[in-house]
Amino acid sequence: MSRRWLDRSIAAGVAASLVVAGHPATGPGYALLAASGLVLVARRTAPRAVLVATGLLALGYQATGADVPVIAFLFAVYSTMRAGHRVFTLIGSVLMLASLPLAALLSPRDLTTYEAFAQTRDVLQIAWLIAAAAAGEALRQAEKRADEAERSKEETARRRANEERLHIARELHDSLTHQISVIKLQAEVAVHLARKRGEEPPEPLLVIRDAGREAARELRATLEALRDDGKNPPHGIDDVPDLVQRARSTGLDARLTIEGRHEDVPAAVDRTAYRIVQESLTNIARHAAAETARIHIDCTPEALVIRVDDDGTAPPKAAASGVGLLGMRERVTALGGSLQAAPRSEGGFTVRAELPVAQP
Repeated sequence: MSRRWLDRSIAAGVAASLVVAGHPATGPGYALLAASGLVLVARRTAPRAVLVATGLLALGYQATGADVPVIAFLFAVYSTMRAGHRVFTLIGSVLMLASLPLAALLSPRDLTTYEAFAQTRDVLQIAWLIAAAAAGEALRQAEKRADEAERSKEETARRRANEERLHIARELHDSLTHQISVIKLQAEVAVHLARKRGEEPPEPLLVIRDAGREAARELRATLEALRDDGKNPPHGIDDVPDLVQRARSTGLDARLTIEGRHEDVPAAVDRTAYRIVQESLTNIARHAAAETARIHIDCTPEALVIRVDDDGTAPPKAAASGVGLLGMRERVTALGGSLQAAPRSEGGFTVRAELPVAQP
């Protein structure tokens, strides 16, 4: 049962019990009793207003000449204390108890001031008010401690995750960075010496060199992601213009076009789009011997499409078998997208990636 229906049931039950138990009550008295119970439906959303309303209704019922029941007011006291309004609850309870004798004096009953005061300030009524207030305060403190424990648990889990991430980053750095650097350096030295002797380096050696460079780049990116504390967000589509500008500084005529709104694309898609453009420009500079490159990013409600065209002359085998394209394909596939990389009929090479952006 939802809270709304629970509050309605409690309010209806209190109103019914007050009407049934009301004695001796007149027509207006029964109406006041029913109203004092029904206003409890708002005890969660407006506890202070309910406290005032039940107090005034109790005073009105007292003025009709009947003995006032305090059950509705007890619920109101409990609710305001649970909501944290301790001072308001104390003041409201004192004012209500102090006003009951005055309401009794206005009633048609033939009572002396002392009898009315003694009856309405009965010790049992005060005890019930104190118990209701104590119950509300106790539950509020219990909920507060539960919330603090939950926050502490989340903070502990977050801290442990950060520590584990940094531990993995240190392990990767200590175990892999040096070895990959040695492989890359030795391969580059071997290629340099071969060309210095006027020999063409063997294809496997070139593959090892390129793989070493790519592995070093991927490892750096991985370590940056693991060490990221959220203060320095990863690169995304907004950073692509910087990539293009750096490519232009090397002499490549690179042009960028971005269409559609990309502010709301998922973070993983945003990062992958940047990496696709980055790797495509790297491949153009390394393999294509191109003079121009055109980068087009189109964001629709369903997908983000990245297309990179160049006019290079690299042989299709060298371009299509690169480690960079393999990494791009893995990233795109992991996001449920598709990637095409192939020579163009008019010359050059095209990389086209389509990444879904619609949330499942």
